[in-house]
Amino acid sequence: MHETRAHIAASAAALRDELVPSDDLSRLSDRAADILRESGGMRLLQAKDLGGFEEHPNEFFDWVIQVGTEHPSAGWIAGVVGVHPWEISIMHPLVQEEIFGNDPDALTASPYAPFGRAVRVDGGFRFSGRWPYSTGTDHAGWIILGGMVADESGVPLSPPDVRHFVLPKGDWTIVEDSWDVMGLRGTGSKDVVIDDVFIPDHRVSEAPKMYDGSYARERRPGSPLYQMMFGLMFPAAIAAGTFGVARHAIRAFGDAMAGKVSVTGNAARTSAIQLERLACAEADIEASVAHFRASIADLYAFVDDGGEITLDQRHRFRRDQVRATGRCVEAIDRLFLHSGSTAMGDAHPVSRAWRDLHVASTHVCNNSELTYQAWGAHRFGGPIPPGVAF
Repeated sequence: MHETRAHIAASAAALRDELVPSDDLSRLSDRAADILRESGGMRLLQAKDLGGFEEHPNEFFDWVIQVGTEHPSAGWIAGVVGVHPWEISIMHPLVQEEIFGNDPDALTASPYAPFGRAVRVDGGFRFSGRWPYSTGTDHAGWIILGGMVADESGVPLSPPDVRHFVLPKGDWTIVEDSWDVMGLRGTGSKDVVIDDVFIPDHRVSEAPKMYDGSYARERRPGSPLYQMMFGLMFPAAIAAGTFGVARHAIRAFGDAMAGKVSVTGNAARTSAIQLERLACAEADIEASVAHFRASIADLYAFVDDGGEITLDQRHRFRRDQVRATGRCVEAIDRLFLHSGSTAMGDAHPVSRAWRDLHVASTHVCNNSELTYQAWGAHRFGGPIPPGVAF
């Protein structure tokens, strides 16, 4: 077991204790954030020369799943925030030094949606905008924001010029009370606002070059980890966060079944229907995780052998990834139908786990319909629908 996972295993009880406090705060509690930092898991995808482990991606995804099994919101943050060191490792060396030079454990948030507008000025851009869903921002020292280059009046250029802009803490404002949701409350995925902030050129990356692997080939040609493609790694981090929530839900259902007795005196732990539902759910979730890990391992072995990931491989991975996360949601839904009225209370662990999983399922990277449509269009030679980033 990697040392990062060993730390989470040793801190499991403490992490579980922070689940409800994090939900109540609508952000990750300070103690939960400390446990993630102390584990070192956020550095698993970080380049060695930046103080990271530069590990096989499955080491990172296993860590994310393990965190989420104990604390779903912490696991979601582990995936979303923990994948950023991978991207930063292929950014401009100056921004790498700014972020990690004095603190290899620095955390970075990221709403990538291109809601910002950037106007070119000498040496960089003036940047403004508002973004929802900024996961883990309360504990982040940096943020990556999506935006479009615009003309002097703020109208985006045509064709769109989408970029990623990196800002230090103090350049953005968190909109408190903007994360009032039914599940994953502890992620603190609040809105952030910036107003006419200067961003120097070295903190700006062109999104197409990030997505097509140009930056990775230019800046990290000797490392297979950075040839894995942004359009695979970020959805994979979302999938790992979802798997962690699903495993947490299985535990919640199992714990509830252990002590549940019906009005007729029948124990749930000996009910054929209840046991069948639990067994199928556990098997479906573990099959999904195994399929996901095998797909990642195959792609990593391919690039480690000098291959360049093809469009076909990217579509197939995304197809399989959304099917794996969807299978987890379906499995838990079948269980939920047999959880009984006592599990319907807002504070009940089963209800909380079910809500967390359904919020996780709404992330665009778990959107099966759009992904299947893109895969089908690719398979049969049709146009790829807009909105799918590969």
